[in-house]
Amino acid sequence: MARRRPWYSVLYIQVLVAIALGALVGQLFPDTGIALKPLGDGFVALIKMMIAPVIFCIVVQGIASMKDMKKVGRVGLKTLIYFEIMSTLALIVGMLVAHLVRPGAGLNIDPATLSPTAMSGHVPPTGEYGFIPRLLAIIPDTFVGGFVHGDVLQVLLLAILTEFAISQLGAFGDGITRAVGAAGKVFFGIIRIITRAAPVGAFGAIGFTVGRYSIASLSNLAYLIGTFYLTALLFVLVVLGPVAYLAGFSILRFIVFIKDELLIVLGTSSSEVVLPAMMQKLEGLGIPQTTVGLVFPTGYSFNTDGTNIYLTLCVLFLAQATNTHLTWAEELRVLLFAMIASKGASGVSGTGFVTLAGILSVVPNVPIQVMALLLGIDKFMSECRALTNVIGNSVATIVVSRWEGELHKGTVRGALVAPPSLALVAPVDGDA
Repeated sequence: MARRRPWYSVLYIQVLVAIALGALVGQLFPDTGIALKPLGDGFVALIKMMIAPVIFCIVVQGIASMKDMKKVGRVGLKTLIYFEIMSTLALIVGMLVAHLVRPGAGLNIDPATLSPTAMSGHVPPTGEYGFIPRLLAIIPDTFVGGFVHGDVLQVLLLAILTEFAISQLGAFGDGITRAVGAAGKVFFGIIRIITRAAPVGAFGAIGFTVGRYSIASLSNLAYLIGTFYLTALLFVLVVLGPVAYLAGFSILRFIVFIKDELLIVLGTSSSEVVLPAMMQKLEGLGIPQTTVGLVFPTGYSFNTDGTNIYLTLCVLFLAQATNTHLTWAEELRVLLFAMIASKGASGVSGTGFVTLAGILSVVPNVPIQVMALLLGIDKFMSECRALTNVIGNSVATIVVSRWEGELHKGTVRGALVAPPSLALVAPVDGDA
């Protein structure tokens, strides 16, 4: 029996300690906390540089092992159907909670008192949103364009086209596939090395956030923050919980299973930093590599549950805060536009805020400068968005795999209660 390592060598404990220390430094020494920003940015950048090659290798090798190209299309169709249902539910939940709780009521904000230039640099260009622009954005300028910009959907497109071409090359193509698989192992090795620096990244990111914005400054908007976090928790337990139960596993046990990754997301406010590690953990549950490669990364653009809740909740919050009445027709327009605008958002911190600015364009009664109210708290909201997105996409991957008959209930349950040493990412957190 292998000797367990000391508790202080476990990744999630290191990240917890780093988050606490970062918050303490940011609160007591704000200037020092702000100066720690490069630590968080550097860690996120290190992980992001590996996302494109990792996804490319996983999808190419996974499709090669599937052989049945019809199944690729079937999995893709089921994935998009599931994503559309769940993302729409998330938008509706945000609206319902905003009507029930009314977090903006009583603030009586006069938009004229807000600086008209406060949102400069945050408002997206006209025409950025829409179904056709989103589709065209999937196509990179060049073959390497998707790798350069790190666009998940572009990399997926390139990987699928590459494997289709390889499948026509016979024995020579098999050799290429094996080479891609070997490269994937190297990339995951790099990921494991980088992930050891997660506590440093979390320390820097939290130190900057608290030092820059100050916890005390959140008091006037604490109600909105609390409402958003509780709404996200409600969505995970009440919406995703039953879905997980029908798929044969407990949502709470699954959250414990991915606690390391969730803490890294909490510390960095970005869901992209755990994309490679989460794909490995999902494969560790017994989900085929192809399904993981097609479903989980795609969810970063088409199934951002946390971001969707944030969008509709904040639109109504801003309307309530400025005493702007929105008709049911206007709210329906917000919902329909959000269904389009939320697609294509990546896991980068702050993307939801930019998307919100685009959605406000369909309700001109709410002036864009009122979004300045959210500037100081968006970083804290971003953490909850990212956490909910990761959980939602993980559940989606398991559900689609069960839908395909690839995964049995007993397999998932057994993997979730197995000791951490059986997880593929165990060498990273030192809990082997």
